[in-house]
Amino acid sequence: MNDATIEAIADALLAAHAGAASLAPITDSMPDFDVAAAYRVLHEIERRRVAQDWRPVGRKIGFTNRTLWPRYGVDRPMWAHVWRETVSHAADGQATLSLAGMVLPRIEPEVVFGLRGPVPVSGDAQRVMDAVDWIAPGFEIVQSHFPQWRFKVPDCTAAFGLHAALVVGPRTPVNEANRSTLAALLPRFELTLRSGERSVESGIGANVLDSPAAALAFLARVLEDDPDAAPLEAGELVTTGTLTDAWPVTAGQSWSSDYGDLGISGLRVTLA
Repeated sequence: MNDATIEAIADALLAAHAGAASLAPITDSMPDFDVAAAYRVLHEIERRRVAQDWRPVGRKIGFTNRTLWPRYGVDRPMWAHVWRETVSHAADGQATLSLAGMVLPRIEPEVVFGLRGPVPVSGDAQRVMDAVDWIAPGFEIVQSHFPQWRFKVPDCTAAFGLHAALVVGPRTPVNEANRSTLAALLPRFELTLRSGERSVESGIGANVLDSPAAALAFLARVLEDDPDAAPLEAGELVTTGTLTDAWPVTAGQSWSSDYGDLGISGLRVTLA
């Protein structure tokens, strides 16, 4: 796919984002638009954002929850940058987030890691956690510029990885005292998602590529194979994918998460 076509697709997606608009899936009119081309579009969008003084602060991994693949018609995870402009921090576990300008937003409870160094592309959870400086609860708000959340993997990859916003909750330092415990708990802890005081859904850590730590290693491997993508570095944050389904949200709702015996604080977000 030539550069002009890649740039035209980036133009269309950025215009849809700026106008909170919908557009037909790219693959509807371009059946040969594949995942490799989608990442070229994503990198073009990222290049333009950096030129406009946006600052990348980490990555998101999407569709790590394989239980959702049949529902959304996908067959693999994807990744995209998260930005200073899209990430907010709730050190006290409480946040208010505006949905203005978002299209068909949905909420995802996730595990967020802050990195102390490069992530190994192979090895067990303990080795992966050696690269982690802190762990936190997170709510990612995802959106679809494609009507009815209908798309193929290349479409949603190119479309900002579906990322709209990320709220990161209280950070728990990862150190020698808790690293092994966290590595063991990450596959099996149970998260509870609530809307108001109503329990909506529960999910376990193993939903996310068998463990959020395994999702982090997966991302490191994917980036190693992409010559246009920088490897993970110290100081970045990575949100590892939803432990439950992605639930539609509207202004006025309050959502909260409980991470059970993982031992990290939950997070409450009020949507405006």
